[in-house]
Amino acid sequence: MGLFDFLRSLFGGQPRPPVESMPPERQQRAEGAGSEVSSPTSGSRPVVRLEPLRYRSSLSPTDAATERVSDAPYRFAHLAVDGNGYLDLGTDADHRWLDYFELPPLKTPEDLASFLELPLGKVAWLTHRFDEGSRPPGIREAHYHYHWLSKKSGGHRLIEAPKLTLKGVQRTILGRILSRIPAHPAAHGFVTGRSIRTNAEPHVGQRVVVKFDLQNFYPTVRYSRVVAIFRSVGYSREVALWLARLTTSAIPASLSFPAGNPSALRTYYPRHLPQGAPTSPALANLSAFGLDVRLAGLARAYDVRYTRYADDLTFSGSGRLGAALSEFVPLVTQIIKAERFLIHRSKRKVLRSGQRQSVTGVVVNTKLNVSRDEFDRLKAVLFNCVMQGPASQNHAEHPEFSAHLLGRVAHVAHLNPARGAKLRALYERIDWSR
Repeated sequence: MGLFDFLRSLFGGQPRPPVESMPPERQQRAEGAGSEVSSPTSGSRPVVRLEPLRYRSSLSPTDAATERVSDAPYRFAHLAVDGNGYLDLGTDADHRWLDYFELPPLKTPEDLASFLELPLGKVAWLTHRFDEGSRPPGIREAHYHYHWLSKKSGGHRLIEAPKLTLKGVQRTILGRILSRIPAHPAAHGFVTGRSIRTNAEPHVGQRVVVKFDLQNFYPTVRYSRVVAIFRSVGYSREVALWLARLTTSAIPASLSFPAGNPSALRTYYPRHLPQGAPTSPALANLSAFGLDVRLAGLARAYDVRYTRYADDLTFSGSGRLGAALSEFVPLVTQIIKAERFLIHRSKRKVLRSGQRQSVTGVVVNTKLNVSRDEFDRLKAVLFNCVMQGPASQNHAEHPEFSAHLLGRVAHVAHLNPARGAKLRALYERIDWSR
């Protein structure tokens, strides 16, 4: 399967382009043809068999003969492979999809530069167009700040925070392009109107909760997949290439690796989604669209509930799910691998109703709640702030410790108003002058 098939995803009341305007094979999909999971049998347990998915693009085909031209059609046009003439990659935009998502109609690099309100040369500079291998020659020349963080589970994560100019460009792309493309209904992370609460609600009171974790979620999304996302919503190949370079990162070869972990660089050396860029959460959700479609279909076959919050995948259901785990878990694993994601096997968990069932930090056994341990820890911090002053408790040196604590209190109140009220009363007693 490709990255995602928008028409198959546009359910739940979402509008879609007129079927008659689509190619014949796309019309079949729009009318509900095809499913990747065979129907369950009428017995007590479903018999599920994964069927291979064949993705057919709905984009208008491009005649290869017409894209070769003798003169450069725009600045920075690609030379033909044989060096004889140029390739015009700005003619294959699909306005059906651009109009449907109400996206700016960009066809050429000049259109993109005008959209970003920057000179074209500066946009090219931001993509490292003039550097060997299209990657920064060194850390000083990079458009990102780099910082390694240790993972609780072991290993290291690279934080790539875009510098001021690139961050502004990415915020424009996010606000005027990516925010207009809906994520799958099962995705709850970094989606307007959804949260860890909406991610946890479907799993309240279930007999069995099964959790998977995707390893290196952002860097697993490579440049080619991001290009395909922008192509899938109607942009020409030329604009899709530029947008993908503006929203992905290629680290400089001179970047140092964490002590004792030289293999960490292997994950980040290919051009990838950077963790720290404002566009990365939205692009990660769209890159996982096909994954969500397939896992949601599998969940329906087993009468199971499925949600995803960033790289956390959660399934829940009745005792039938518990009885079918030996076949359900391998099927989920197979789909994840087929969609080119990696599983963090040590974080896979099966939680039954006799245990504390937690989904993205929210307890879901009988109702949405915060864990007792988390509540007690925050209560102790607030009490010590009252008795000893807030400075004594700011061990992590938060620059806005008051806002930090208030946010944690609000999180508890969101899940358990009674507990939140007790914490808020303690917070109000803190003397912030101490």
